[in-house]
Amino acid sequence: MKRRFEVLVTLKEGLLDPQGKTVEDSLPRMGWTNVSEVRVGKLVELTVEGDSEEAARDTAEEVATRLLANPVIEDVRILSMEEAT
Repeated sequence: MKRRFEVLVTLKEGLLDPQGKTVEDSLPRMGWTNVSEVRVGKLVELTVEGDSEEAARDTAEEVATRLLANPVIEDVRILSMEEAT
């Protein structure tokens, strides 16, 4: 069974986010004065084959924590999309 997942990697709360700050500083100059607390992360889509949804999710979590993110400074969220064909 193939399952699709989105892996969202973001900096841990409290860490400086230079990319987010750059975007936030640009917003008022472009007319958006009502947007604040901008954080930038990365989104990775995976299709994982496994015997069950749980096994596929476990693989996605392992890939995310061992390869896609630095657990010292980044948080990871795994979002299940749907069964892939």
